Amino acid sequence: MDKTHSLDDTLALMRDLRKRCEWDSAQTHESLRPYLIEEANELDDAIRFQDDSLMREELGDVLLQVLFHSVLAEERGAFDFAAVAEGLITKMKGRHPHLYGDAAKEPWERMKSKQRKSIADGLPIGLPALHRAHRLQDRAAGVGFDWPDVDGPAEKVAEELEEVRAELRKSPAPKLGAPPTLDERHYALEEELGDLLFAVVNLCRKAGVHASIALDKANAKFERRFQEIERLAKERGIDVAHAGLERLDELWDEAKAGEGR
Repeated sequence: MDKTHSLDDTLALMRDLRKRCEWDSAQTHESLRPYLIEEANELDDAIRFQDDSLMREELGDVLLQVLFHSVLAEERGAFDFAAVAEGLITKMKGRHPHLYGDAAKEPWERMKSKQRKSIADGLPIGLPALHRAHRLQDRAAGVGFDWPDVDGPAEKVAEELEEVRAELRKSPAPKLGAPPTLDERHYALEEELGDLLFAVVNLCRKAGVHASIALDKANAKFERRFQEIERLAKERGIDVAHAGLERLDELWDEAKAGEGR
């Protein structure tokens, strides 16, 4: 029977690699930054593809990054892995005072709002825009700045869409292939479209859907259907670039209908 390895074994391995591997011993917190982002994205792909074997592997790679940074900090005398674990346990118990204490259950964002200096405090600079919008709205909702149901956000989307249409009437979109004119009208339209996107994110949040995941799935669906358009066009000798909207629309409908077969 294979030996069951513990977290201590992985930590010991990381310390050993720092001593005996030329590449591992040369790394710093700064040099490892790209790998952390890459490994997190690879794990996200594994979850997206619902591949348990790949997910297990990628979770190991993410754990490696946690161990690596912990050992580097240990070598600097800053903190060690035990301190990381202690901090995690303390934080999680603090987030659940009704389970690990005698306090009443309280929404997480409301508890955190008491510790934050501002609504954006602690949000990573590089957080993708859709995700950042969702988190900002979560935080605002945590202190009571929120609609009671989805009707308010849905009406806000309709309102923002009408404002976009009004701006488009004043400032038509550039012709296909023409670069946008970066004038006051362009920036006014950009602002209105940003408000519309923000409102749609809020509607998603209030409906219990994460906008970034919903858009990711919509992207995958569009990519899949358009690849089918390309396949059908090639099969029938159609030049996609010159087929025209009407013909491409017919192929789109065919590709969409074919998904049910």
